[in-house]
Amino acid sequence: MINKRILIKNLLAHNDESSFYDKKRQLNLHTREGKAKFLKHICALSNSNPANNSYIVVGVEDHDNAIVGDDFFDDSRIQNLVNAFLENPPTIQYENVPFPNLSKDKVIGLVTIKPKSKTSYFKKGIHTIPAHSVFIRRGSNTMPVEGEIEKNYQNTETVIGIENNSRNSIEYTLDGVIDFMNFRHKDMSPKYKVFKELFVICWAGIAKKSRDKTYLSRVDIELINEQIKLFYSAQDVVEIIYDEDTFTIIEYVPLGLNDKTSYYPLEKQTIHFQDNGYYKIEREMLFQPPEFNKKMLFHIYNSNISLLKKLQKGFSLSEREQKDLENLPSTFMICYLNGFEDARQKLIDAKPLLKPFNQVYLSFKEALRILRKMKYDVQ
Repeated sequence: MINKRILIKNLLAHNDESSFYDKKRQLNLHTREGKAKFLKHICALSNSNPANNSYIVVGVEDHDNAIVGDDFFDDSRIQNLVNAFLENPPTIQYENVPFPNLSKDKVIGLVTIKPKSKTSYFKKGIHTIPAHSVFIRRGSNTMPVEGEIEKNYQNTETVIGIENNSRNSIEYTLDGVIDFMNFRHKDMSPKYKVFKELFVICWAGIAKKSRDKTYLSRVDIELINEQIKLFYSAQDVVEIIYDEDTFTIIEYVPLGLNDKTSYYPLEKQTIHFQDNGYYKIEREMLFQPPEFNKKMLFHIYNSNISLLKKLQKGFSLSEREQKDLENLPSTFMICYLNGFEDARQKLIDAKPLLKPFNQVYLSFKEALRILRKMKYDVQ
């Protein structure tokens, strides 16, 4: 098994960006421009590496390779975006990799682009990229090309060498378990489970019981063997179920108005461990948006708009308005799920206004993370 943390270090140490890997400070998939840039790099790396994996490392400074981290990004439906715009799309995988020097809420993102022999190209346009565009990598540059692409296999031996040098060991696994249990989460009743005598999952959270179920909040779940963070949330709650072959995470999202919050099942993620040393992850969306009184939502929507205007003008907020500001990300999300189509974009546009308010900004990031899961669009 490949230790993804070591793989990232080896990629960064190999040389600067190349025709088999790219690095980004962060991904921006909230805008058409951000999606277009991401898709362009996926297209180029796929076409330039028909026989080996290629990679994008997210959360790294461009000028000095400093590992600064990015937010946990758990949108498995990122493949849907690639499939929607690219003909002959490669299979891609996004993984969140923790690093010791980063805070618990930050990770390095690793995008793995699987090899594909057929040429990928844009089947429809997005932002400034027209339909039928084809891209390749030349060194660290992504560029458009016309006509047939000459298949290049020069990276295969190099990439296989980097991957082989990133294999896991018992020492790395034990170090990972000890670090998780004794240092990072020693105050949150951490647990671990070994599957098939090969895989180790560690998890931690604050437990609370409701009827016959135990839920966890402030949850951190990692597959230690590969140094992958499977789940992280500072706010949502999860239910964990496991047996000898599977580990299941059911995520719940808190939604409510007027200080009345209920938990709704959002997504079920099940990891199936196999005897041959492989595992697969299945995801199932469970969410059914709750319906609220439209008249009340109109009032809340307009109040949120007025609140943002006050922030924009630098006005001070009353105690009641400060409370409303804390709820603004979740109430905008509720409005969007109940047919207020502009609410999502209003929330995205409010980012610079909300960033100075630490707790509100955390709620903002959580709301966008949930919306990506529920309504991942390709607009």
